[in-house]
Amino acid sequence: MRTPAKLDELDLAILTAMHEFQKAGILELSRRTKVARATVQARINRMEEAGVIASYDPQLDVTAAGFDVQAFVTLEIAQGALDTVSAELAAIPGVLEAYATTGSGDVLCRIGADSHAGLQAVLLSIDRTGSVVRSHSVIVLSTVVARRTMPLLRTLTPAGTAKAPAYRDQR
Repeated sequence: MRTPAKLDELDLAILTAMHEFQKAGILELSRRTKVARATVQARINRMEEAGVIASYDPQLDVTAAGFDVQAFVTLEIAQGALDTVSAELAAIPGVLEAYATTGSGDVLCRIGADSHAGLQAVLLSIDRTGSVVRSHSVIVLSTVVARRTMPLLRTLTPAGTAKAPAYRDQR
């Protein structure tokens, strides 16, 4: 397990700018945070190496792409079958995410489909896997809070003041 990165105010400002202006390059982020381009690049490199910035994949809306039926499925799996069920679920295109959990279920999945019939087909594919003992599904009616990370990151107590003089001066 990695040691959590110590983020300071400048790191949070850079992450906020990256989140708000997703197509911005290093120069634009430098302008928006009023910090030297090399400083921004070094900070981003450090956050990438620490795993804080995990990806630059575009955030895709499967509903807009025609998969407007989504559900959450809780799975009870055979004892010790987490690795097996992981591979089985990864082979089903309708499984968007899956997490090992505590509680009455062992795995929580988010699935997507283009119709209720498509949803049923994904659910049947999941139930046919050799590792799933029982499943329980709930259909998503609407999104109440979309996937987000910045509000949580903003609750961090910054590790200290930023070393970049221009950033310190603007606070």
